[in-house]
Amino acid sequence: MSDRIFPLTIISIVLLILDFYIFNALKDVWQKNHRKGFRTFGILWWGYSLFLIAGVFASIFFNLILAVRAVILVAFFLTAVTKVFFLPFLLADDIRRGIIWIKRKFGKQGTTKLPTTLPQNEEGSLFSEKINRSEFMVKAGLAVAAVPLASLSWGIIEGAYDYQVRRQVLRLPNLPKAFDGIRLGQISDIHSGSFYNRKAVLGGVEMLLAEKPDFIFFTGDLVNNIASEMRDYQDIFSKVKAPLGVFSVLGNHDYGDYYFGRQPSAAKANNLATIKKIHGLMGYDLLMNENRRLKVDGEEIAILGVENWGAGRFVRHGRLDLAVQGTDDAAVKLLLSHDPSHWRAQVLNRPDIDVMFSGHTHGMQFGVRTKEWQWSPVEYIYKEWAGLYQEKQQQLYVNVGYGFLGYPGRVGILPEITIFELKRA
Repeated sequence: MSDRIFPLTIISIVLLILDFYIFNALKDVWQKNHRKGFRTFGILWWGYSLFLIAGVFASIFFNLILAVRAVILVAFFLTAVTKVFFLPFLLADDIRRGIIWIKRKFGKQGTTKLPTTLPQNEEGSLFSEKINRSEFMVKAGLAVAAVPLASLSWGIIEGAYDYQVRRQVLRLPNLPKAFDGIRLGQISDIHSGSFYNRKAVLGGVEMLLAEKPDFIFFTGDLVNNIASEMRDYQDIFSKVKAPLGVFSVLGNHDYGDYYFGRQPSAAKANNLATIKKIHGLMGYDLLMNENRRLKVDGEEIAILGVENWGAGRFVRHGRLDLAVQGTDDAAVKLLLSHDPSHWRAQVLNRPDIDVMFSGHTHGMQFGVRTKEWQWSPVEYIYKEWAGLYQEKQQQLYVNVGYGFLGYPGRVGILPEITIFELKRA
């Protein structure tokens, strides 16, 4: 518990300092133009800020109703982002005021006799008048801050559940004839703990099923932290079925590290065991560093799945060496591995693995994505972050996710359902 209280307390203090700074800037401009009303504004300002901070603590440490928790966290996120965008304009204005103050304080004095009516302070300074804030800078800051507020709000209202079916042909030189033209579906990063609209989530599942894929991959992050997040959505994702099966792996969030901590504990182990059980109850074949043979008309390909393996700070439970055991004779090997950084770190050293399927990045839930071009800030973190990549004969596909995490919406990078058609090269 204390591991979460301390960082939240520090964040809250920083935000309160930011609130105080912005509040005083608005106060200066308000009192310059209005004689009354600021007291009421102040009560609303601080009441709202303190309510949000208390609400975030309550959302994390108490079992609030999902709808209430979602409203609080969304309001907190949008408010914080708006203030951060407003901040540079206030800082620029303070720099301007500081320069004026320095010029007045240390500029040449006495070369011209000044009128006796010039304002003076208690020490008799000739330049004691208040340097007012620039009303233009404050209004410009408010206008600029309104842009992310509007776009992020739109991303919540329209983007969070705006599922997009993306179609991709995978050309494989060694693909058996029986698999030529077969259809594979992929979803990733469900993050059920973030959902607040069952009807919309069900609509996305129905879109996937309407494509009639022959088999389906789910590439990890079923929950944000704990198994109970699936309580209201297990029945929906149990509808995900395909004639040749549904295969799944775990993602970094499924291990409970962000809730229980990195150290082993009985509660953490029980949570992971429950998540594994949920995969089975939904009819998903969970691959834990192992493989399956997929048979069609007497011909086979190998489906491999590893536990999460991520570069940097992410957990590394994946064992590629175990997953490939017994597959030397397979004409084609398809690998499920949640984190795309695994591809460059290890998978490219195994040229017998034809295609790896990942998720994890979410495309940062923000950016631009068209058929010809895509961009997101996440590309400065992950070289492979969305869509199809190829080096020599090996391919990687990164699905930008079905759900969302943190920011409860998407701007430009919309939730994805991928439908592949396997073709002989």
